[in-house]
Parts: sequence; C-alpha cells; structure tokens
Amino acid sequence: MPKRIMQGTVVSDHGDKTIVVQVERRFKHPLLNKIVRKSKRFMAHDENNAHKKGDTVRIVECRPYSKRKTWEVLTDEASA
Repeated sequence: MPKRIMQGTVVSDHGDKTIVVQVERRFKHPLLNKIVRKSKRFMAHDENNAHKKGDTVRIVECRPYSKRKTWEVLTDEASA
C-alpha cells in the first residue's frame, strides 16, 4: 500500500529534528455550497533541521518516531 504524501507550510521549527506542518484542504460544503477551508497540523521528522518557519514542504508517512510524530519530510534528491 502506498504511503500518503501531503504538502503544507511549516508553522513551527522549535523542536530538535522536528517541525510542525500545517496542511490545508479545500472542499465544497454539501449543504452551504461554499468552498470551505480546513487545516490540520502534523509533526514531522526533519533530520538535518533544514526547514524553517514559512517553508513549503512535502511530508510522507513513516514509522513512529515518537507519540505524535509519524511523518517525515520528503527530500527530493533529484532536485537537490
């Protein structure tokens, strides 16, 4: 089964090797027929502390690093 990949914005980088990524999704409300924005925050593992607040990153599911940290930053070696 393929792992989920999400894209979001870094909202916190205070932890060591940890960033908090806010992922926003937009959908049409079934009753109101308006576009609604919902966001969720994920803790992600950043091995080299390379990403700072405001960066746009892609995260992928991984093994649990801690109680709440089950995502890691997806690094594209081809573009780097």
